[in-house]
Parts: sequence; structure tokens; C-alpha cells
Amino acid sequence: MHVEQISIFIENKFGRLAEVTRILGEAGVNIRTLSLADTSDFGILRLIVNDAEKAKSVLKDRGFTVSKTEVVAVEIPDRPGGLADILQVLDASGINVEYMYAFVERCGENAVMIFRFDETQKAIEALTAKSFNVLPGERLYSM
Repeated sequence: MHVEQISIFIENKFGRLAEVTRILGEAGVNIRTLSLADTSDFGILRLIVNDAEKAKSVLKDRGFTVSKTEVVAVEIPDRPGGLADILQVLDASGINVEYMYAFVERCGENAVMIFRFDETQKAIEALTAKSFNVLPGERLYSM
């Protein structure tokens, strides 16, 4: 039920984001979704790709600082209040959302959000207990 995400530390300067995406493209790594958080000096590029090990390897070989993190993909009803419903379940279970971002494709009538929790397994259990669909990584990699 976990999804592998890679995080790349990049300097906030011209061409660095293009360089990362070029390196991955040349290696045949497909970016499925991404999030970029930045400051004036640096950024953290979070990616879900079709081959996390290969992505991590080729980027490290080119001098980038890369780490892997487990995140969770959850189907969210694509309607007003859909996200609020999930966040209320997590709040009631005492689970903190460290960050989240949207996946670029829909899953049927639902949107897909990527979450990083302080207590991943507890979050999965709380969401599935309330009938929210937590997606396995393999499903995302092939969407």
C-alpha cells in the first residue's frame, strides 16, 4: 500500500530542474507526478516515477543528493468536501499530514492525492477502515 517517492535536493538556479528531467528522460525513467518546494537558495523536488531505483542511481551518479521516502496514494471523491472527508478521518485518528500533492490522473470518478504522514501505517488503517481506497504503488506506476 506504500508508494516509493524520490526526493532530490536541487539548487534554486537556472537550468537545474531541466537537468534533472533530462537525466531521467535519457535513462528512460517516466515521471508520473511531482511536487517542487523551494526557498530562495534551494528546492526539494519530490517525484513518483516508474523506476525509483534507476532514478535514484542515475541522479546520484550525476552528483545529486537523492533520498527515497514511502508515501501513500489515496483516491479522493472528486466533489466539494471530498478532501475534507479524508482529512477529518486523519484528524480524528491523531495523524499529521506532513505534506501532500495531487497525482495528475484520475482514477475513475475520483482524484488521487499523494500524502506523507507522520504515522503511515496508522493512516492507512484509519483510511481503509472508513472505506477510502489506498492505491498500491504498482497501480500508479502504470496509470
